[in-house]
Amino acid sequence: MGNGWHEWPLVLFTVLGQCVVGGLIVTGLGWMAASDDRASQQRLVRSMFFLWLVMGIAFLASVMHLGSPLRAFNSLNRVGSSALSNEIASGSLFFAVGGFWWLVAVTGKMPALLGKVWLIVSMILGVIFIWAMTRVYLINTVPTWYTGYTTISFFLTALLAGPIFGALLLRAARIPFKGSAFATLSIVALLVSVVIMLLQGVQIGTVHSSVQQASALVPDYAAVQIGRLILLVLGLGCWLCPLVRRHSPHTLSILCGCVLVIAGELLGRIVFYGLHMTVGMAVAG
Repeated sequence: MGNGWHEWPLVLFTVLGQCVVGGLIVTGLGWMAASDDRASQQRLVRSMFFLWLVMGIAFLASVMHLGSPLRAFNSLNRVGSSALSNEIASGSLFFAVGGFWWLVAVTGKMPALLGKVWLIVSMILGVIFIWAMTRVYLINTVPTWYTGYTTISFFLTALLAGPIFGALLLRAARIPFKGSAFATLSIVALLVSVVIMLLQGVQIGTVHSSVQQASALVPDYAAVQIGRLILLVLGLGCWLCPLVRRHSPHTLSILCGCVLVIAGELLGRIVFYGLHMTVGMAVAG
């Protein structure tokens, strides 16, 4: 798969970041729905600590990719004109605004109206963060990335991994949550992902530079995507099967499902980075 494995810091940063955005939206809606039950809200807020823990891991991976923490500050030098700077800035803003919301909320002193508005702003910033991520990879000299599949795939990760992550936190906080609507959304996202896998498989067969075919970068594309699909189906199944039987999923079941779904998305993102190639004579895997 080219050198996709060697981009593991970026794989972690993008997948975990998108997972957190989706998870925040789900748990945030749960927090707002429990506005009449202060005790439930506080249990959920404590559970939401893991959102920001995962986000911290994502940013740590991003810093490791840069090689030095000091370079992280340099990446902000061209906010507004550089896609990379915009990505780091939007991600940092999302992390800061959402993280401070959690810090105030966990003390139990968050005013109801302010908390709701603040949380909605955090959700919007999360969506902007994912959008900024996609702009980094829409490079016209990298034909394998310069497609709508990149944007769609990044948002699909939030729709696949986010709801089950949110469901896990809600279940851990003992918040009543059947999640049928979000489960349906994840199923739709899975079906769209399958279509994207097939279309992209056809597309990379037509992309080439003067010295190499894109398909040569990922000769095992089909096998890896099948493995990814199996992980996604098994993971979502851990969450969906109890819902189909009209039972509340156990925390351990959702946890296993969440791990499998994230593993599937990590595998898919490795394929994405392995597809890196430039037009002209130079080809980078």
